[in-house]
Amino acid sequence: MRQDILDRLTVITEEEQEILDGQKSVRKDRYTLQKDFIIDSSRLLRKGQLIMIRPHTRFIHFPKHRHNYVEMVYMCTGTTSHIINGTKKITLGEGDLLFLNQHATQEILPASEHDIAVNFIILPEFFDRTFPMMERENILRDFLVSSLSQNSALTSYLHFRAKEIVPVQNLIENMIWTLLSNQKGINTLTQMTMGLIFMNLSAFADTINQDEPDQYEQNIIFSVLKYIETHYKDGTLSEISAELKQPTYYISRMLKKHTDNNFKGLLKQRKLQQAQWLLANTSLPVEDIICAVGYDNSSYFYRKFREKYGVSPKEYRSLDLSRP
Repeated sequence: MRQDILDRLTVITEEEQEILDGQKSVRKDRYTLQKDFIIDSSRLLRKGQLIMIRPHTRFIHFPKHRHNYVEMVYMCTGTTSHIINGTKKITLGEGDLLFLNQHATQEILPASEHDIAVNFIILPEFFDRTFPMMERENILRDFLVSSLSQNSALTSYLHFRAKEIVPVQNLIENMIWTLLSNQKGINTLTQMTMGLIFMNLSAFADTINQDEPDQYEQNIIFSVLKYIETHYKDGTLSEISAELKQPTYYISRMLKKHTDNNFKGLLKQRKLQQAQWLLANTSLPVEDIICAVGYDNSSYFYRKFREKYGVSPKEYRSLDLSRP
């Protein structure tokens, strides 16, 4: 990270100075007026803002709390230790990303002067423009969206070891600079940048929560979804089960538990998503698209496409091409 950005983030804040002067605990009234410690975005964001950043408060134990927004923590340098949902301890190292949805609880152990983390305060509607930027509808994107929603069944946080993902590092630094500089059109700029970040992160699904043994089921799901993303044409449950060294019945049970779908259903869903993208973005004949996504029964494909999108493939293409 550029030294001038680090220098700005290292400056002792008013809150930190009070702590250094002897304040023994976090002043909750800075963050909320509620009895429960739920950090309120309205205490941090100006009217009309969808996103902002603030350096993580060092030198003190930050007690257990929730947020009424999505928080993204980026570790610029040093380390910070977070206790998620009361039991799970995660230590962020340089370059790590931690996303927390509104359902997660967080507690943070004291950080030293050179442990520099940035907290991104993000309203849920910020992602309304971010996720559609991903090149096409896919089940992995859908799963990430679910993970950041308040009612996610599988996980309330996503942890990426992103230090070696150079495009992500560059994009995050760009976004921090934009927010610190208070550039015009800040919502649009940061939404587009975040979209690019997720496009890159989705290619590295196997880096999510990879070092956390108690997230084993979650890691299995990410691996299967990534497999389906690239093997939708002819992928099989037996093949991915062999790759993961797990019996097929176990993979099936985990998929049903965490996605409410089975492998065959997810594969069909991905085929239809790919067909929809090809209809909207290419001039391939429908029969060629049916073959390209791995269907050998065109009547079945037509029926399933209409069930999902409400129109025939030909009608969908006509509607899509007529859009401004």
